[in-house]
Amino acid sequence: MPRPHGFTYARRPDGSVTITHGERAASTLRGERAERFLAEVEGDDPQLVMARWTGNYKRGNERTARNHPRNR
Repeated sequence: MPRPHGFTYARRPDGSVTITHGERAASTLRGERAERFLAEVEGDDPQLVMARWTGNYKRGNERTARNHPRNR
């Protein structure tokens, strides 16, 4: 699976965090979830963390891989 790319995040003055993919808002985190996200994104691969938090990390070949004879 290719590495995720194109994600950015912005901290807002009210403490919330907005994650965008390309030009579109993918998710908005507030309160404790925003704090946990910021702690995690500082420590790991930011693109992978943002993809995971938005639920946009499984795309493409899941069905093909599941149906492959080797995986039955």
